[in-house]
Amino acid sequence: MAFPSNTNIINVMKPSWITIPTELIGSLPRTTALLEGQQAYKAGHISENQLEKLQDKAIRQTIAELEKTGPGQITDGEQAKPSFLVYPIAPLYPSSYSFEDVIDCFTITFSDGHQRALPRLIKAPFQYGKYAVDYVQRAQQYTRRPIKQAIISPSALSNVYPRATIPSYTREQFLEDLVNEVEKDIRLCLEAGADKVQMDFTEARLSLKIDPSGKLLKQFIHLNNRVLDRFNNNPEYQYKIGIHICPGGDRDSYHSLDVDYSSVLPSIFDLHASTFYLSLASERDRKKNLAIIRTFMKPYHRIFLGVIDPCDARVETAEQVCDRILEAVRFIPIEQLGTTDDCGYAPFSDDESTTRAKCYDKIRARVDGTRMAERILNSRK
Repeated sequence: MAFPSNTNIINVMKPSWITIPTELIGSLPRTTALLEGQQAYKAGHISENQLEKLQDKAIRQTIAELEKTGPGQITDGEQAKPSFLVYPIAPLYPSSYSFEDVIDCFTITFSDGHQRALPRLIKAPFQYGKYAVDYVQRAQQYTRRPIKQAIISPSALSNVYPRATIPSYTREQFLEDLVNEVEKDIRLCLEAGADKVQMDFTEARLSLKIDPSGKLLKQFIHLNNRVLDRFNNNPEYQYKIGIHICPGGDRDSYHSLDVDYSSVLPSIFDLHASTFYLSLASERDRKKNLAIIRTFMKPYHRIFLGVIDPCDARVETAEQVCDRILEAVRFIPIEQLGTTDDCGYAPFSDDESTTRAKCYDKIRARVDGTRMAERILNSRK
């Protein structure tokens, strides 16, 4: 067990005022100037240096705008990431990865029919071309606020290994290299001062669509635990590492919302983590899933529940958010509760389905609704 005696991770001494933390998942739509710059760079019209300057400007603008939505922790909106999924390996295209054999590429199909694909590894050994600490350090130039950094899970990247083994490079060798690289990705962020590191595990629910038996999900959890267990000797780092679970939002559609959430939630708590970011706003039966969370969560867990659906065109009100929190505390102790959005607002850099203005309206609703619920709940004590 990862936390045999760490019940002190969540303060068991009840303070006079209980604060409900609220956090952004990570991404926001890229600025218009950056979107145009990405296209220009792809077409060979601007240099990489010019693109990086546009990224820096977008990061600075995004941080300034996020600071206006409320106090506390922020992200850089993932403005410089090509996507939440491939940022570590994208710099190694095409020398180490290939999209040529589409049949052999791991492909995700969303509810509106569009697809996203992972390339196949064609050259050993597996290694990162970029670490997320670069994003942390760029963001730190423009704010004194605590920075949260999302990283991709090893289970997601395990899908780059081809069906046919690479000569003299077994799958187990690949997995060991993968675990080492993800550990390094997390550790570098924490050493650089990241307030939280969030492992994006959106393929958890998707795995049951691929393999309804649950065997693949168990394999994914085991692989992710191989990384999480590397931090067993550092309670401070353990506390700062969280796991994000969602149905995979992109371009206002999901890839696995049709998979019964209740079939994946129990297994999620087998992950050796203290913090979980669980989508909930997009669910039809929130009470059913809250009951499952209550059953399987442990006393040292902090549960950040999704109270905003980024794929819903409607902007939630603070009152709606407040009501969702008041519903949640019937199942989860307020001392262990937090709020978040179900997913990032633009996990892929070309996603323009939601305006930045609408994203900020939704974020403000989350922040204001959380404070509203906090006041109500503290007044009841």
